[in-house]
Amino acid sequence: MPIYTGTGDHGQTGLFGNRRVAKDHSRIEAYGTVDELNSFLGLLRSEPLEPQFDQQLKSIQDELFEVGADLATEGGKACLARIEPAILEIERWIDASEAMLPPLRTFVLPGGCRVAGLLHVLRTVSRRAERCFWTAARLAGEPDGTANPIQPIPPQIGIYLNRLSDLFFTWARRANLQAGVADVPWHRAGQG
Repeated sequence: MPIYTGTGDHGQTGLFGNRRVAKDHSRIEAYGTVDELNSFLGLLRSEPLEPQFDQQLKSIQDELFEVGADLATEGGKACLARIEPAILEIERWIDASEAMLPPLRTFVLPGGCRVAGLLHVLRTVSRRAERCFWTAARLAGEPDGTANPIQPIPPQIGIYLNRLSDLFFTWARRANLQAGVADVPWHRAGQG
């Protein structure tokens, strides 16, 4: 069976459950951005990393896959059993990283070592995924031209995506510290 079906050739795609929606529907945008975030995680994991760090990234990839599946499924909430405890784990990882880092005294620009640069990309894509999620969550349940509005989306997914962006920022700073590379400070015009 070929991977192409032709069913999306006119700007429509299907959610799990067979509802057809526009390819630019807020829900499609949300899970597509989560998929993009997962792909960038895969790119980071192609770098030489410490095994424990690589395993943490793999667990996030697994969680994001479940988040994407729930966003693609009306009424999907199977990921909650996994992401609710993952939020607490992410907070522990943030706290552990911050304990290693000097206090922030200025805004930090994306950059430094390659791993930190990739983590900053992950930070920005996770922020976009979070924005897309909240748009889809806000629009869920509203009339969309059909007799059956799309069902609400669990807010815990948005919380999870918010924590991820904080984690990636902290890990970017940690990666620079471990590589012996200074964070890139932001300077106001005329100051640096």
